Amino acid sequence: MAHNPHAPQGPEGNHDPAGSTQMFRAFVDEGGPQRPAAPAPAAGPRVGLIVGVIVAVAVVAVVAWLALS
Repeated sequence: MAHNPHAPQGPEGNHDPAGSTQMFRAFVDEGGPQRPAAPAPAAGPRVGLIVGVIVAVAVVAVVAWLALS
């Protein structure tokens, strides 16, 4: 195992004899395997949510208007 000078050596400067800590740190520093980007969510559900909120507010306003008149 190659020595990684960027790996933390711990509070007493202990060396990891197996090298697993250094290898893990090198893996994390590289960023690991790249996952493909998730596709952007469709605009349909968002538009439906906005329309639903507007309808709900309108219904509450109509009910309040009828109750107060």
